[in-house]
Amino acid sequence: MAETLKVIGLMSGTSLDGIDAALLETDGQEVVRPGPGLTMPYSDAMRVRLRAALEVARTTPQGGPVPASIREAEQSLTQAHAEAVRALLELVDGAELIGFHGQTILHRPERGWTWQIGDGAQLAQLTGIDVVNDFRTADVAAGGQGAPLMPLYHAARARLSGLPQPLVVVNIGGVAQVTYISGDTVLAFDTGPGNAPIDDWMQRHTGKPVDQDGAFAATGKVDETALRQMLDNPFFARVPPKSLDRMDFGMEAVEGLRPADGAATLTAFTAASLVRAAEHFPEKAQSWIVSGGGRHNRTLMAMLQERVGAPVITAGGAGWDGDALEAEGFAYLAMRSKLGLPLSLPATTGVAKAMTGGKFWKA
Repeated sequence: MAETLKVIGLMSGTSLDGIDAALLETDGQEVVRPGPGLTMPYSDAMRVRLRAALEVARTTPQGGPVPASIREAEQSLTQAHAEAVRALLELVDGAELIGFHGQTILHRPERGWTWQIGDGAQLAQLTGIDVVNDFRTADVAAGGQGAPLMPLYHAARARLSGLPQPLVVVNIGGVAQVTYISGDTVLAFDTGPGNAPIDDWMQRHTGKPVDQDGAFAATGKVDETALRQMLDNPFFARVPPKSLDRMDFGMEAVEGLRPADGAATLTAFTAASLVRAAEHFPEKAQSWIVSGGGRHNRTLMAMLQERVGAPVITAGGAGWDGDALEAEGFAYLAMRSKLGLPLSLPATTGVAKAMTGGKFWKA
């Protein structure tokens, strides 16, 4: 029987809202027993520091020296993740491994470059627990997109769920992704924007970091001309696998709209982008399970249900923890990395062959 470990998974997504931490008991294959999870929101200062790192990364030469501001952000980020681990350890009886995704500040796989900040060696030292991080670099170096990385975990959970297939698992973070599962067929790709443009619009026009429950968008009207303009992007017709950077979609089409109308239009854009993803599925999905912060946006969920033509349920409706799912996934991938098992497949990232990855740091 394969060895199982108690693994803590840590995820900080491109929404820049905070750290999700979750415990998973797993053998990296068939055994997946989720434990407690928690979310530690970022302070306003931390969020500002990470937004600045995103901007600096865009102008940093590939392979050049790392700017001091990014090194400082990495140290703060690592300390914050250590605090999240300590908080979770108050709820669980120890852990033997940590899967540490870090924070993506640039994703340019077409240039062979993906950049996640987070010091794995320092986290191992701070927590006294072995750490696996840097999950994406090996895939990108081998010609893959480096994203999405959740499909193998989604497939493991789907096998245990008993839900009818084909099944689609959606994650709506800063960017949105889908995993299509039908028996042994697993297909995954980024679909387009998630929460990021909505959050950026809200920050600029209301001073609030998110559209809580989609309430602001619900007061606006979708500008169909702007929506068609945004959907007229060659990305949507590209055959997957494919992935995105948080900043890949601008907001020029909605500039000049009333704030509420802009929020409504950007929300509709995320929903419509997800629906466009179905053009690439081998068969029509029987149901869609939505995880990530976007599932709390009632306006977005209603728009998605209206357009998708199949039942749309939240992760909680499937018996999954939608806040912890990605963190659990990185715990699962950390165990797979430790065992030398694949983290990505040709049908999930476009890499030429099944690819392992990650870097191991001894406590």
